[in-house]
This record gives sequence, C-alpha cells and structure tokens, in this order.
Amino acid sequence: MASSAIALPRILRIGGGAISETAEVLGLLGLARPLIVTDPMMVKFGLAERLTGLLAQGGIKAAVFADTVPEPDSDAVDRAREAVLAGDYDCLIGLGGGSPIDTAKAVAVLAKQGGRMRDYKAPAMNAGPALPVIGIPTTAGTGSEATRFTVVTDSETHEKMLCIGLSFLPVAAIVDYELTLSKPSRLTADTGVDALTHAIEAYVSRRANPFSDGFAISAMRNIAAHLRRAYRDPQDRAAREAMMLGATQAGIAFSNSSVALVHGMSRPIGAHFHVPHGLSNAMLLPAVTAWSAPSATARYADCARAMGLAAGGDDAAAVAALIAELKALNADLAVPSPKAYGIDEAAWNGLLPTMAAQALASGSPGNNPLVPDAEAIIGLYREVWAG
Repeated sequence: MASSAIALPRILRIGGGAISETAEVLGLLGLARPLIVTDPMMVKFGLAERLTGLLAQGGIKAAVFADTVPEPDSDAVDRAREAVLAGDYDCLIGLGGGSPIDTAKAVAVLAKQGGRMRDYKAPAMNAGPALPVIGIPTTAGTGSEATRFTVVTDSETHEKMLCIGLSFLPVAAIVDYELTLSKPSRLTADTGVDALTHAIEAYVSRRANPFSDGFAISAMRNIAAHLRRAYRDPQDRAAREAMMLGATQAGIAFSNSSVALVHGMSRPIGAHFHVPHGLSNAMLLPAVTAWSAPSATARYADCARAMGLAAGGDDAAAVAALIAELKALNADLAVPSPKAYGIDEAAWNGLLPTMAAQALASGSPGNNPLVPDAEAIIGLYREVWAG
C-alpha cells in the first residue's frame, strides 16, 4: 500500500472556553498582528468584540473585517483581500461558520500569491506561501478549521470551486463548543449533516487510509448519537460538545482522505440555487448512499456499526439499516426535497447537464466507491428532486 500524506494544523485547542486561549496560541506561533475575518452576525451578537477583547488582554491589537457572505464567492473574497492588503497583518483569524473560515483561507493565499480564485480550483494543488490562518468555528459542521480545502463560488460563472492544497490548511484551530450553544435548530441540523457526510464519505472514499479511518469512525460515533439531541435542545451541552468534536474529527478525516459523490453533486446545487451546503448534502445523502453502497458494502456496513445501527454479522443488513437511518434522520431534521425547498422544476431540469458537468469537474465523484458518469449523476439529481 502506498503511503498516506497526512497534514494537520500545528496547534489544536479543543474544549469549552478554548477561545480564551487565542492570544496564547498566537504567541506560540510568533504572531501579533491579526485581522479577524468574520460575518455581520458575529458582530451583531458581540462575538467579534469578545474576541478582540480577549486578544487585547493578551496584549494583541486586532482589527475586524466583517463583510464576508454565506457561501463565499470570488467577489466577496476580493473585497476581503483588499482589506488584508490595506493593513500590516501577519495572520488571519477566521471566526464563524465555514464561510468566514473558507474566506480567510482563500484570502490568505491570494494575499501572498496574487491571481484570481479560479487560478486555484481543482485539480490544481497549491502548497505555496500563504498568511497563517487560525480557525475558530462557531458551528459544528464544515471542519474547515482543520482542512486543506476551501470552497469559493466564481461570481462570473456561478461554479462552486473546490480549492486544494497545504496553502489552505490553518496553522491552528480553536474548537470551543460553547460558541455553538446559541445556534438555531435549522443551522444545527444542516451543519451536523454536513459533518456526518464528511465522515461517511472520508471512510468510503477510494483515498481512505488507516489514519483518516480512525477519525471518520470516531466522528460518526459522536455525530450519530448526538445530532438529534442538539437539534431538539440547542442548550444540551453534552450533545453540543460531542457534535463540535465530531465535526473537527470529520474535517481531519476528509482532509486526509477526500469527500466523494455527495459533495460533488452538492456544490452545484448550492451555487445555482443558493441552498445552504449542509442542506444540499442532506438532500442527496440517502439516495447517493443507496446508489454507491453495492460497490463498498463492507465499508458502508462499518459506517452503520459506528453509528450504532447494527452489531456484527450481516453486511447487507447493516447497509440497509444505514440507508433507512439516513432517510429517518432527514425526516426528523425536517430536511426538504429540492422541490419542497421551492426550487423551480424547469430551472432544476434545465441545469442538470451543467450541474453534472460541474460535479464531475470538481474531482470529488472520482473518489466515490462507484464512479458515476454524467448520465448517472443526472439520474440521481432527478431521483432526489421530489424526495
């Protein structure tokens, strides 16, 4: 077996209250002039101000850029780059959900290497210079604080571009579950299914390896046992802590393995119809799992067992239990079909060839246990349309 190329943030601080250690982490890394890259909600709810206060207590003066957008596009990234280049910053702190952290990671590379975001899209791999990024997630979802990926939509073509390489890997991640206690149920559900999808896809990917497998299995255990609890009671601290840890574990898993067909098909839905990323994953996960499972029965059965859905014994029965659970989870989390979400059917059908081509171009479907062609992807898009 070929060796596996493993990469992680240099520093991980995980646990309740970890955000108070941000100044210490910057000191360990020899950094002192951060720009906090965040969104308007983090300002509105006072978290950006809280972080600047904590840094000030540690003798660090931080500036704030709060003009990031959900599901970042290249125009928004360019605005952030202008803010970075206008100041004398030695690092970026991505504070928020996946979107501010992905924006910080994209800008960190553009600020040092120049060019346009589309120059960096897969299959290109980038290991060149970048500003150091510290990721502080406020959702238990993307795992972006620990991955060598960022996702940015091309503002001109509406293609959701996957950008890959060590340049995009944060140097530190501060994973504080207490930052998720205020998050509403819908966001909890969408980000939680995103993390579960990361773990499952990392495990069944053709690029899976013993290192990523351990994190993927542990993530599935944490998420499966706690997602419904966190959705029903946002103040359930034990559930929130397990979900936050699971999301970071799932991020480490797929960053060192890969995602697969669900993510490949999910990105075009988000780009063209502005569906939140975790929600589009959830729309696809049961159908894509059922389609893929015959090509990796043992691996999907392991997922079922990690999620507590089956004991030993029959792999086929375990896979059936997994598919049934993914459907039940969507029902319990009130995940709509694309039709129920309000997407226009003519627009959906008209874009199917484009979405299939964009899914394939991302490279993610090539890591799937069963590798699809465009026709198969269009068939799956048609299948999930009405749920």
